Amino acid sequence: MGKKTSFRLFPVKYGFFPYVFLLYLLMPAYYIADETDWKMVAGFGMLFLFLLSYRQLYFTLATNERFTGWLVLQIVIILVLSIFYHFNNLLMGFFTANFIGWYREKRTFYIALTLFGIALVTPIIIHFNQLINGAYYLLIMIVVMMISPFGIRSMNSKMELEQKLDEANEQIEALVKREERMRIARDLHDTLGHTLSLITLKSQLVVKMMDKDIGGAKREAKEIERTSRIALQQVRELVSDMRTITISEVLLESEDILETANISSEINIAANLDDIPSITQNILAMCVREGVTNVVKHSNAKKCSITCKEYEGKIKIIIKDDGNGMKCDKEKGNGIKGMSERLELIDGDFSLSSISGSGMVLRVTVPVIKQERKEGAS
Repeated sequence: MGKKTSFRLFPVKYGFFPYVFLLYLLMPAYYIADETDWKMVAGFGMLFLFLLSYRQLYFTLATNERFTGWLVLQIVIILVLSIFYHFNNLLMGFFTANFIGWYREKRTFYIALTLFGIALVTPIIIHFNQLINGAYYLLIMIVVMMISPFGIRSMNSKMELEQKLDEANEQIEALVKREERMRIARDLHDTLGHTLSLITLKSQLVVKMMDKDIGGAKREAKEIERTSRIALQQVRELVSDMRTITISEVLLESEDILETANISSEINIAANLDDIPSITQNILAMCVREGVTNVVKHSNAKKCSITCKEYEGKIKIIIKDDGNGMKCDKEKGNGIKGMSERLELIDGDFSLSSISGSGMVLRVTVPVIKQERKEGAS
């Protein structure tokens, strides 16, 4: 069985407003009731058609289907009732003026308004004598009816803009959530990937030392426990709100992981890192982590150097190893992609160069505006 739909006189979204206007139909009904015979019957028939058009115009506002047809029918009925019944029936034009204001296209709006104006002026010309005899108030009402569509159109435009703004805000909120998920994914990869690589290397070292050096194996196992606790703390920091990581901290961590992987490290710092803004520090630190992690995982290198230098208002970090290199254009995983996305935020860039058998070189460059540290400055 199909679902039954209850009859509604007007759409629910317009609330009680359409029902209030129905009170104004009492005036033409009063004038029609003064007529006799067929003229009264025809008058009430036209009034019923007017009521039907009033209802249908509300239901066709959203779709624009037959909207103009119902509007023209209203204008014709007002014209007939004001010419052949009573001059005051011109006041029914307030109904039509309301709907003319709903036209969105400017050309259609002005055409409808012009036709409406002609329909209002025609009865005045025909019944000019009544106007002279004291019906001047109708001229004021006609002016109001001609002006009101502009106000209604302006109000509808404002409501439409507010609706579009709400939709845009919803889209922005969805994009922000999506970006936040991507950020968390990058942070998890960059932070935990580095730490878990260290745990893996130390675990392999423990296995090798089990038969030769039990004491050393125990020490490494303790170190694995400590590192895993660090990883847990890092996860907590990411979930709450990731703290700023400095380049100096990551350089110390990198020494540790390179040493554990039996890769000799050389770190050269020729820049003042303390005055670099925190967001730049954080992004550069993540790039160093990613670069060192890739060296440990993929390079089979014996040596790795990290150089940090400053020139012409830029900070440049170079990570170089003597490993087997890799195909830069085919092996850009999540880490390299994340590095690119992070650097875009601070107008930075990076490059990878590799010669088979001669190692890999990662160069990261970012512009830096140093924070001024003056005595007494906040």
